[in-house]
Amino acid sequence: MHRRTLLAAALAGAVVTPALASGTARAADPGPSVTRTGTTTLDGQAIFFVSYDGLVNNNAFQKNGLLTYKGYQYAVWYTADRNAVVGRRALGASTWSTVKVGHTLKADDSHNVISMGVSKVDGRLHLNMDSHSDGFTYVKSVAGLMDDPAGLSWTASRFGAPQSTLDGLALTSQFTYPQFVSTPEGKLQLSYRVAVSGNGRNALAEYDGTKWTNLGEWSASTGTYTSEHGSSTARNMYLHGIDYDRNGRLHSFFTWREQNGAVMCNSGGITNHDTGYVYSDDRGRTWRNNAGTVVGVTGGSDKVSVTDAGLVVDPLNPDHSLMNQESQFTDSAGRPHAIISYVPGRFGQCTTNYVADRTAGGRAFHVRKNASGTWQKTEIPVPLNSSQRTKLILDKYDNAYAVFPFGRIAGASAASGYTDWKILFDGSGLNAFGEVVIDETRVAQDGVLSFMYQEKSSGTTPSALHVTDFRLPA
Repeated sequence: MHRRTLLAAALAGAVVTPALASGTARAADPGPSVTRTGTTTLDGQAIFFVSYDGLVNNNAFQKNGLLTYKGYQYAVWYTADRNAVVGRRALGASTWSTVKVGHTLKADDSHNVISMGVSKVDGRLHLNMDSHSDGFTYVKSVAGLMDDPAGLSWTASRFGAPQSTLDGLALTSQFTYPQFVSTPEGKLQLSYRVAVSGNGRNALAEYDGTKWTNLGEWSASTGTYTSEHGSSTARNMYLHGIDYDRNGRLHSFFTWREQNGAVMCNSGGITNHDTGYVYSDDRGRTWRNNAGTVVGVTGGSDKVSVTDAGLVVDPLNPDHSLMNQESQFTDSAGRPHAIISYVPGRFGQCTTNYVADRTAGGRAFHVRKNASGTWQKTEIPVPLNSSQRTKLILDKYDNAYAVFPFGRIAGASAASGYTDWKILFDGSGLNAFGEVVIDETRVAQDGVLSFMYQEKSSGTTPSALHVTDFRLPA
């Protein structure tokens, strides 16, 4: 089947052709390094419960649980008494100012994260929270709050009342995975899923500084996918991210999850398969495959579908417990990079216990497009020791950093073609539970890798929530 073998030959040779992947790196550029500069405490007693193997305050798919804008850093979380809180600090400050935004967490479900976005056109902070295939809560600040943080007090009066719509725009009664992304013009887009796992569609809404508009759905849940074990006629496209590069192209890696378990070798696995990639050059209105062919129109009848040609950049069947919603980033030339993870075939060709097998044999892989336009893939030689997700960032020299569960950091240099992955920080002293939330926006602003993590606890005993900072090469 051509959709599953597309570019496989190029990927197969990736790890032995580092020169092709070197891009524009110069020999004089420094390689990756991290220097820990400090840790601050957001909340000494944040809410703690384990759901879907994760925490509601630290799910790596949050965009953004932590962000930086105009010299200040912002964080969102739920307190032990379930209040939704947003905090801010001047970069480098040791203390955070916090505001309760008038909403309390409704369910012990780790999907019900808080995500932030900034509409640069009017300087507002936006929050979307507390949803898993049901209604959401939306809060926005007054205009200009993000543009003058030193001059405007950080108080509850700066935020509007919680809403169940986007200023009157009702999106769907089955809403999940809010992800805000700022457009190059300063508008704010909201990516979200309509419907449920195994039968869901991705959609976009857009805020122009005056009102929200629903742009519509752009991925399809229909079509037939057939593996060596069986077939499925419904699915969900899980995004590894949705990000604009410096040239205004919108990138998204993804994996499919099938509704029908018949596609798997064993019912204890997970039906995720294949890593795909699409992009948009018109602010998410139309979507193109790797070859540049239009494969979907947002709000139109033609949506990105599992049967479309040219989507798959790394083929993998549903038997290896491939993770959904992992991580992506773009380099200085606008080339897309992603982290994916699964159980490689050397540990068996059929996972029978998704969590146990990923913990025992899971590995992360760096997938990227090189300067010649070829897709390449490198295994990162670090055991996951977890079922959870790894995050990716690139520094100003395009060195790559993978932040693993428990706050471990590995790095690879652009000069090597990303073949020299090694551990730079082993997580010592963090006592982190699992996934961490990366500040994707800060790296470009002051060369600091900053992430939020929560300490391990047991049962529902609250635990401390922290932000830790690492200086990257200057």
